[in-house]
Amino acid sequence: MVDLSLGSEFPAASEAQWRALVDKALKGGEFEKRLISRSADGIAIRPLYGCEVRTSESGLPGAGPLTRGSEAAVGVKPWSIAQVYAEEDTKRANDAILDDLAGGVSTVVLQFACPGQFGLPYHEADVAAALDGVMLDGVAVSLRAGEYTTDAAGSLIALWRKAGFGQAQCRGAFNYDPLATLAATGALYHPLEKALSVAADLVQTTEPFGEVTALAASGPVWHAAGATEAQEIAAVVASIVAYLRASEAAGVAPMNALPKIAVSLAVDADQFLGIAKLRACRQLLWRVAEVCGADAAAGRVAIRAETSTRMMARRDPWVNMLRTTIACAAAAMGGAGEINVLPFTHVLGRPGQFARRIARNVHHVLMEETGLDRVADPAGGSGYVESLTGELARKAWETFQEIEARGGLGAALGSGFWQGEIEESREARAKLVATGRLELTGSSAFPKLGDDGVTAEAWPSVVPATNLNGARARRLTFERPAEPFERLRDAAEAHAKRTGAMPRVFLASLGPLAVHSTRSTWIANFLAAGGIDTIKTEGFTETAALGRAFAASGAAIACLCSSDSVYGELGEAAAGVLKQAGARHVYLAGRPREQEAALKTAGVDEFVFAGCDAVAVLTNLHGLIGVA
Repeated sequence: MVDLSLGSEFPAASEAQWRALVDKALKGGEFEKRLISRSADGIAIRPLYGCEVRTSESGLPGAGPLTRGSEAAVGVKPWSIAQVYAEEDTKRANDAILDDLAGGVSTVVLQFACPGQFGLPYHEADVAAALDGVMLDGVAVSLRAGEYTTDAAGSLIALWRKAGFGQAQCRGAFNYDPLATLAATGALYHPLEKALSVAADLVQTTEPFGEVTALAASGPVWHAAGATEAQEIAAVVASIVAYLRASEAAGVAPMNALPKIAVSLAVDADQFLGIAKLRACRQLLWRVAEVCGADAAAGRVAIRAETSTRMMARRDPWVNMLRTTIACAAAAMGGAGEINVLPFTHVLGRPGQFARRIARNVHHVLMEETGLDRVADPAGGSGYVESLTGELARKAWETFQEIEARGGLGAALGSGFWQGEIEESREARAKLVATGRLELTGSSAFPKLGDDGVTAEAWPSVVPATNLNGARARRLTFERPAEPFERLRDAAEAHAKRTGAMPRVFLASLGPLAVHSTRSTWIANFLAAGGIDTIKTEGFTETAALGRAFAASGAAIACLCSSDSVYGELGEAAAGVLKQAGARHVYLAGRPREQEAALKTAGVDEFVFAGCDAVAVLTNLHGLIGVA
């Protein structure tokens, strides 16, 4: 075999040489501010990574510290395709399940009606009806039953026994996670100590079932509430530790208890952070297992991924297809053994057959056309991914230690500490979205006014948490970053139905198209994010014509759009003319700082610019227009 060194004829380039070229291009700009960004956890994202972190430091696939994956063999089996069924009607659930199994689904996730969610009844007859015709010896059944997990698990076990299955033939996951349930609903039936005892009992129940897990350390709950990547991993690890302690107190050694706890993580459209999150989580899982003397069992822990609900949007939901595809690819490259791609209409309501098919096809395309299921740790060796994995693991471990220092996750929830940490992260992200530093295509950026052509039947109401006399905690707040803009759009459309016209703003463009188009296009998109339509103009060079056009438009609000130089020439006169023509409020697109005082005196009421709080500006504008 010939060793080809393709770069041997060229002198090796150093980072110092690269940096010199970068500094030249920046022309005095500060490198740290211009080219280094930070993740929500404060991890620096650099523009260039070398081989300072080598793959060998992460171990081999299947070997500790499991950074590179739990499986040593490649191409033995693809990841499992999971799909959730949250139907109240057993026939409807069964029809969807059979259709999806024929299309390639391999894990059926049943959601049950219980405090905090809707779904199937947990009785044996209902579970049997939902799974009628399903070959249970070849399909894994995963439960989402919250406080009713023991009951739903009993129904599933009864079905396995009626089918004559031996314990080795049963495949599934009970997914009891009282800590996540407490955080999501704010209450449990039992005191936390008793709930943890129930968790330990389930571990003992499933010990003879080789392919059945009892508990779940559920990352998607924390992620949906706004947790950063490190916070989500830390909560997952803290949950595992709490369940291992409870199991050990019941006489189950960590070596036996650990494989009965499944790990699930949310993966969003930030592909590299998604890959690093899965790799870092396995690394910390190994660390915990090593301390417990259960490192031999760490590789048997099921690692699952679910596409994020937080990243999805109700408006222009077609974009959700792109988001979930990127997330699924990240989960596959990160080594998830099971992936659940949420249908692109998930946040609108019940998914129809088309939405479920598209979700399945995301898996099939990634498997059949990219071969991701045939490569071990595809991102391994990338300086960026290796560095990001290490930094994320360190940050998550520090956060986990903070939780442990407060008595563990249960105590951290009871005191409200952990909810407060996650709320801070959610609010910080919301501010980034509102100010445009984090753009949501179709919601805060490039919104599409009017009907996007997607409808879905509304989800049923959740079961309220009643008659709960056990543990109490402050409930997590769940709000997707797109929701503030969606509420504005809903209000604007309701206003249009009442009045017969969409709320509108007159764009008072000044100068030729080449001069004003940048700002007039930007402000039109900015306003559309709040459901505000615009009356566009060609561009005025004389203010008298501008005043006549505004008076004839019937609008009450105007926005000046042009360059700073034109504002200097025509801005003051234009603002005055608009006020004289009856404009109740005059905006100006941009922030010409040296001219602000004069423009305000002339009649400009507010400046709208990149980096302002869009939600606050649009909410105020709704009030000015009379949108309820």
